[in-house]
Amino acid sequence: MTDRKKQRIAIAQMLICAALWSIAGIFIKLIDWNPMVISGFRGLFAAVTVGVYMLITKQRLFLSKQVLLCAFFLAATFSCFVVANKLTTAANAIVLQFTSPIFIILFSALLFRQKFRTSDYLTVLLTFCGIAVFFVSGLRAGQLAGNIVGMLAGVFMAGMYLSVSRTDAIQKMSGIFFGQVLTALIGIPFVFFTRGTVTTLSVVFIVILGVVQIGIPYILLALASNRCPPLACSLIGALEPLLNPVWVLIFAGENPGIFSLIGGVIVIGAVTAQCVLQDKRAAGERPPEKTPRCAG
Repeated sequence: MTDRKKQRIAIAQMLICAALWSIAGIFIKLIDWNPMVISGFRGLFAAVTVGVYMLITKQRLFLSKQVLLCAFFLAATFSCFVVANKLTTAANAIVLQFTSPIFIILFSALLFRQKFRTSDYLTVLLTFCGIAVFFVSGLRAGQLAGNIVGMLAGVFMAGMYLSVSRTDAIQKMSGIFFGQVLTALIGIPFVFFTRGTVTTLSVVFIVILGVVQIGIPYILLALASNRCPPLACSLIGALEPLLNPVWVLIFAGENPGIFSLIGGVIVIGAVTAQCVLQDKRAAGERPPEKTPRCAG
């Protein structure tokens, strides 16, 4: 198989990954359970999916400080995202989580003394302007709590990316697995303290969330990242915040509102532009590649 064909397969894997990620909002809205319970059972089925994949591919489980740190941030991200979907619109929840690259810049500068360019800080400013628009919408629509939790999801996702980047390649899948297990351990006990209607349809939906919406996409992401450069992965992954509210609008009739749309355009536009600039800088600093790169 040629390198170009492998790269095309990687692009297809990322497209499928982003499309599957985007169905979260609609199924979370359709399940009449407490959000922590949804998060817990979604994590359970996702852990089973990732675990089966690791068994088939004969990958070992590792337990280290970095793996546990990655697992914590992953579990916190998943829990906050599901809660935000219940407290605010699906559009707000997914776009606020998409601010994670901006928090990566802030944390790297504050914690690791990493230096950034003027364009990096401009991106931070534009993104927070977009977030401010969300909070104006939230105050008017009574969704302030959901917007705060949605932004926390972005903060925790930034922590997850930073912890993953400092984890050995062979331990990354272990971090994902234990993150799903921790999500299950945190969320499932809420079933004893909350109410929810358990139907065949709700069980089917939660299995879809765990296996199809989270489990399989993370496996696809791991496979695609071997051949698809970071820029292409980031840009293709940006389909998630674009598709997520579309499915909810079609199947649940939830209208994100004009302020959410404006804020979403600002956030996604700023982050995407920053990804493009970073890739151009990296391309100028490294020697030309002999094999063609995945199209972005």
